[in-house]
Amino acid sequence: MRITIIGSGNVATHLAAAFKNAGHNIVQVYSRNMQHAALLAYHVKAEPVNNLDAINPHTDIFIISVNDDAIGMLAEKLAKYGRLIAHTSGATSLQDLLIYTPEAGVFYPLQTFSKTRELDFRKVPLCIEGATEEITGKLTELAQTVSNYVYRVDSEQRKILHLAAVFACNFPNYLYYAAGELLQQHKLDFDMLRPLILETAEKVQEHLPAGVQTGPAIRNDTKTMAAHLQLLSDNAGLQSLYRQLSQLIIKMDK
Repeated sequence: MRITIIGSGNVATHLAAAFKNAGHNIVQVYSRNMQHAALLAYHVKAEPVNNLDAINPHTDIFIISVNDDAIGMLAEKLAKYGRLIAHTSGATSLQDLLIYTPEAGVFYPLQTFSKTRELDFRKVPLCIEGATEEITGKLTELAQTVSNYVYRVDSEQRKILHLAAVFACNFPNYLYYAAGELLQQHKLDFDMLRPLILETAEKVQEHLPAGVQTGPAIRNDTKTMAAHLQLLSDNAGLQSLYRQLSQLIIKMDK
């Protein structure tokens, strides 16, 4: 399939590489920053462009992988070519594309991406939605060339999935940061926590989270929790967060 990538960020970079490795033709990579477009285009043997007027209409699909706020503007500009347009956002509705074109779909990878970290894209869940059954079928076929885990997920379901991903990924990562700050203040190394973090993540690969919850809150160890809160007395934000999370864990056990 001939694919044009609109964007050059983390998601666009991994998607473009996965498509190229699967034998697809990446026609162009568009970015407002020509240097970014050129770097990604070089790796996938595509033409870099930083002007929408230079877009090559001879493509099968435009995949928009940019900040959510820019999706509508780009869809409006690309709709004149009459090609299939799909975005990769978890929080943006299919309707946001249908405003501009009936040839619309969603190609949402449920994963956290970094340009400098390789991952096996075949293990990345891909959530597909199309404006018609025919479009859904085309996107599903495309998805199956790069991933073993392809799901049909509508816009409302995808919003919930995206919210759940924030709780499962973004918030825990902030908590890792908070833990690291506490350790640094007392001249302790974050590496000491890495095996604990890994074991916790591996447990939920085999069990539901409620069945493997540990810690003072699930034991209702009030003495330990009080001591922890005292240690956080100079950080009202973390103290409040500790108290709220502990109460939610206690309720979970009931």
